[in-house]
Amino acid sequence: MIPDILPTDAKIKGPPPPVPKKPKNPFKKAVGRKESACHSTEVPSKYSDLLLRNIQMDRRQAALQSAEDFNMHASCLDMSPYYIESPFYMCMSLEPEVADIPRYDLVPYDETVAPDCDNLIETVDDKELKEMDMSQLRPLLKKKAKIKGPPPPVPKKPQNPFAKTDTEKNQASKDSDLENVEQPLKYGRRDSECYVMDMEDEEDSKPTAVPTRYPYAACRIPSSDSSASEENELSRYRPVSELIRDSNKIQEKVIHHSRTNIMKARPQHFSSLVFSEMIRRVVRQSKFRHVFGQAVKNDQCYDDIRVSRVTWDSAFCAVNPKFVAIIVEASGGGAFLVLPLLKTGRIDKAYPTVCGHTGPVLDIDWCPHNDHVIASGSEDCTVMVWQIPENGLTAPLSEPVVVLEGHSKRVGIVTWHPTARNVLLSAGCDNLIIIWNVGTGDALINLEDMHPDVIFSVCWSRNGSLICTACKDKKVRVVDPRKGKIIAEKDKAHEGARPMRAIFLADGNIFTTGFSRMSERQLALWNPKNMEDPISVHEMDTSNGVLLPFYDPDTNVVYLCGKGDSSIRYFEITDEAPYVHYLNTFSSKEPQRGMGYMPKRGLDVNKCEIARFYKLHERKCEPIIMTVPRKSDLFQDDLYPDTAGPDPALEAEEWFEGKNGEPILISLKHGYVPGKNRDLKVVKKNVLDNKAPKKVEEPATPQKPASPQLTKVRMMLH
Repeated sequence: MIPDILPTDAKIKGPPPPVPKKPKNPFKKAVGRKESACHSTEVPSKYSDLLLRNIQMDRRQAALQSAEDFNMHASCLDMSPYYIESPFYMCMSLEPEVADIPRYDLVPYDETVAPDCDNLIETVDDKELKEMDMSQLRPLLKKKAKIKGPPPPVPKKPQNPFAKTDTEKNQASKDSDLENVEQPLKYGRRDSECYVMDMEDEEDSKPTAVPTRYPYAACRIPSSDSSASEENELSRYRPVSELIRDSNKIQEKVIHHSRTNIMKARPQHFSSLVFSEMIRRVVRQSKFRHVFGQAVKNDQCYDDIRVSRVTWDSAFCAVNPKFVAIIVEASGGGAFLVLPLLKTGRIDKAYPTVCGHTGPVLDIDWCPHNDHVIASGSEDCTVMVWQIPENGLTAPLSEPVVVLEGHSKRVGIVTWHPTARNVLLSAGCDNLIIIWNVGTGDALINLEDMHPDVIFSVCWSRNGSLICTACKDKKVRVVDPRKGKIIAEKDKAHEGARPMRAIFLADGNIFTTGFSRMSERQLALWNPKNMEDPISVHEMDTSNGVLLPFYDPDTNVVYLCGKGDSSIRYFEITDEAPYVHYLNTFSSKEPQRGMGYMPKRGLDVNKCEIARFYKLHERKCEPIIMTVPRKSDLFQDDLYPDTAGPDPALEAEEWFEGKNGEPILISLKHGYVPGKNRDLKVVKKNVLDNKAPKKVEEPATPQKPASPQLTKVRMMLH
C-alpha cells in the first residue's frame, strides 16, 4: 500500500540545505569587546509571560509554514529522531507556565525546525517505518505539514518518586493528631512543660494528658483498663473546669520551680522576702502610681515677670500659703518680687519689690514659723531678713529687719531651721557655714575648715539636729553643727564634676542627685550609718541641667526638677527594693528657669492635691498642680497625714543649748487656717548692726550670747 503512494523518483541527490544564521535578539543588551572575550555564553535575561507566549506561538507558525518548502536531504532525515526527542522540540510543545525555559533555548531556529511527526509515527508501525527509505518518507512529511489541527498535547511533569501522595499526607496528619491527643504532658514540646518533667518524680498522682494544640479543651485521659468499650469513650474526657484547675496547678509548680532555681543562684546579701516579692508582683501597688500633673490656665499665671538671669544653681522662687517670692532682674542691685497668691495675671513693671541688696540676689527662703518673714542671700556678702506686710507690698521695701554680716564672699544658700524659732543657716562661696540667731543678729556657730571648696547644697534633718552638705570636692558630709564635727562622709558620691544636691529624708537616710563620670544624671540613696555603698543608684539621662530635689516627708515622694528641663519626675521611696520607685513624669513645652515648692499646709485637700509647683519661665510664673485621682469627695486620710505646722517646737536659745524637738504636727482635715498677725522676736538692742538710726529700743546692758534678754515687739505693718 505504501509503495503505491510514493513516486518513482524517490532518490534525489544534491548538497544539504544551507543552515541559516540565528537572528539577533533585540532584547539582548550590547556587550563590549572585553566582556564578549571573557564570556563566551550569553547570560539569560528575564522575559515576561506574555512575551514568552508570543515568541512560542510565532515559532510554531513559522515551523508549520516552512515545512512546505522544506527539501529534506538524507542527512537531515537521518537526524529527525534527534529533532523529535530533542529538548528544543519538547520546549516548543510546552506552555510557558509548564516549561521553565532558559533564554538560550528560546533563540529562534527558523526553518530548520523539524515538523511535528507524532501522529505520523502513531499511524505507521515501527517495522514499516524502519523499512522506509527517504523517498518514501518525504511525501508523508509534506502531507503531515499541510494538515492543521490542535497543538500537540502538553506532556505532564515527571512525578517525584520520593513525594508522598495526597492519601499518604492525610493519613500522616491523622496519625500526628492522634499522637498529640494520646501523648502524655511530660512528652510535650512546649518550653513551659519541660519543668513538669523535672517535677514528675515528686508527685504521686498520674500526669494528665493535655493536647499541645488546645490546652484548655476537654482532653482524654489514658485509661488503665484495656477492656474499656467505645460506649464509655465520653467518660474518658474531663470537663473544661477540671482541666483549667489542673493547668493552674501546673503553672504554680512551674513558677515555684523557677523561683527556687533563681533563689539558689542569687547573691547572699539579698533579702529572700524582698526578692520573692519582686518576682510575685508584676506591677507594684502604690496609691501614688496614678499621680498626674496639670498646669493651670493662663489667667491664673503670673505674667510679665523678668526672672533673674544669674548663673547660680538656685530655685529662684520660694512659696508659702500666703505669698510667692521670685528673684527678678534689677538695675543697680538685687531685688525680688513678693506677690500674694491671689494676685494673678499680668504684673505691672512698676510693681514694688524688695530691693535692699546692693548685688544680685542668689537665694531666698520663707520662715517656716512665720509666713511674713523671708530671708535672702546676695552677692554683696550679706544675709537680710525681711518682714512682709499682711496684704503684700504697696511700696518698694528697702529696709530689712536685720542684716547678717559675716561672709567674705557671696552668699548662695540660706535655709531656716525646721523646728527652732529664729535660727537661720547661710553658706557662701568662702566655704563657710554660719548659723545665726536672727533675734540677736549674732553668728553663734561658724563651721570652718570642713569644706575645701564651694558648697553646693545644705539641708537640715527633720528635727534639725544634723545637716548634710554637698561640696565641689565630690563629698557628701553629715555634720553635727553644735559639736562642730563631721559624723559621716562619702568621697565621690557622684563622680561627675557637675554640681550635686543632698537632702535628708524623714527616716534619716540621704537622697542625692549628681552626675556620673560619663556625665549622666544620677540619683542615689545613702544610709548615714554606712556610707561605703549606696542603698540604691539610678541613672537617668545625659542632660546637663542640675536636678533640684523637693521632698514631701508625709508621703515619701521626691520630685526632681532639672534646671533647663521641661519635665518634673517624681519617685516614691520605700523600704522595698529597689527603694526608689519611679512614678511618673510631668512634661511641658517650655524649659524651667527655676521652681518653687508649696508646703503641705498650703494645698487644697478637697481636690486631692498632694503637691504644687511654681514653674519659672523666662517671662512668667506658672503653677503646676499634682493630683491623686479619687472619686470620693471626703477627706482622704491616707493622702494627708498630720503634717508640720507653723508653730516652732523650740526657741533659738534652747536649740543652741543642745535640745532637739520634733515638728509640731497639725491635721489638714478641715484645711489650714493661717494666723492673722504673727510676731517676730527681736533683741532689746540694735537690730541692724552698726546703724544707729534704726533702733527699736535703747541698747541693753551687755549680756552673754547664750541667754539674751528678749522682748516681743510687734512690727509695724504698712
